[in-house]
Amino acid sequence: MTTPQQYDAMVIGSGQAGTPLSVALAGAGMRTALIERKHVGGTCINEGCTPTKTMVASGRVAYLARRAADYGVQTGPISIDMAKVRQRKRNIVDSFRNGSQSRLEKTSNLELIFGDASFSGPRTVAVSLQDGGWRTISAKHIFINAGTRASRPALDGLDTVSSLDNISIMELDALPDHLLILGGGYIGLEFGQLFRRFGSRVTIIQSAGQLLTREDPDIAEAVTNILRQDGVEIVLNAKATHVGQSGEGVRLEIRSQDKSTTLAGSHLLVATGRVPNSDTLNLAAAGIHTSEHGFIQVNDRLETTVEGIYALGDIKGGPAFTHISYDDFRIIRSNFLEKKPASTRGRQVPYAVFIDPQLGRVGLTEKEARAQGRNIRVAKLPMTHVARALEVDETRGFMKAIVDAETNQILGAAILGIEGGEIMSALEIAMMGKLPYTALRDGTFAHPTLAESLNNLFMALDSGS
Repeated sequence: MTTPQQYDAMVIGSGQAGTPLSVALAGAGMRTALIERKHVGGTCINEGCTPTKTMVASGRVAYLARRAADYGVQTGPISIDMAKVRQRKRNIVDSFRNGSQSRLEKTSNLELIFGDASFSGPRTVAVSLQDGGWRTISAKHIFINAGTRASRPALDGLDTVSSLDNISIMELDALPDHLLILGGGYIGLEFGQLFRRFGSRVTIIQSAGQLLTREDPDIAEAVTNILRQDGVEIVLNAKATHVGQSGEGVRLEIRSQDKSTTLAGSHLLVATGRVPNSDTLNLAAAGIHTSEHGFIQVNDRLETTVEGIYALGDIKGGPAFTHISYDDFRIIRSNFLEKKPASTRGRQVPYAVFIDPQLGRVGLTEKEARAQGRNIRVAKLPMTHVARALEVDETRGFMKAIVDAETNQILGAAILGIEGGEIMSALEIAMMGKLPYTALRDGTFAHPTLAESLNNLFMALDSGS
């Protein structure tokens, strides 16, 4: 190895925390190295939010085209050009990625280095360069934003068959005839509904008794019903026991209620969770501690067990969302550069599941609130009672809010309905401002908007309906 090149700061990974952080560090006058293994932008831009939501938009167009007659619009037969769907996705990803990379490369005091980083000491990293060779880099301050990747379950036969993950499924140029999906979380549901709308037969196999295991049972049941209405086959309480190749397809053996069944499909998507990319970083050389699952241990200021080394985003565990990664950047910027106290304690964790209709979620679920022994009231409103939803003929789902019975504060919400993520965000703003639910019940909202449904949601709470 060569003599280490010295920098003031080093950022490993150009995800939604690492990219703005490297720019902020450089802008503060620190000579900064940003090391990226493959693509600028991390999972979100390259393999997560941006490409998947681009494809989901194509799926919604197909869904509306098939429903055109419901709106009095006559169309011809619907067909899907997967190559064009894929190219549209690629174009948007390239635009986002290239724009970010260009801004980084033009930033003074910042060097973007493409390669695989691995600790060789407490403050030193060896980089296997993407274009060949090695560099050794040392810095007083190190920030790790190396993310996660799709996990591979210990399923008998999985290594002998051709399977898809969240990346490879978006590169298909032809529709699967029958897509089998292992996992009933966000990834499995979004791709399941998407490919069903494109025209594939889809079967989701979930080991738990409900989809979306973090959600309340009533939400999970409603999501299940919506997907089944769309023609997605869902098998709950089913454990995959073996998978094997069958011609050009796969045969998946599952066990449910003490009975074994074999499912035949043309493609298999494995969507059973994510694992941290910590195993390639040689963290032990730096003395950085991880959990038993490999996530880097941090305190509420995102400091690892080694002074001067921080971890941001998915690799530290906890909520794996782009906006949380970006908020991690804000916490570091506040503490490290602006010398203003900030921490992860008490921050809201909003998120949206981009099935259609969307599920927007923030704060406590009803199940969590009751487990904490809180005295709560639960407000519910079906989307069939929302004027705007009726007008656009998108009435599936319902709104739900959890309210503290003593303080009238909103503790959490789940909005399963058209633009559920946007309605949830309005509720989150109220929670951030510590508004009582009565402020939304009595607020004046423009008509006819989805936001005005918050009047009725909380009137329903007071009427007991």
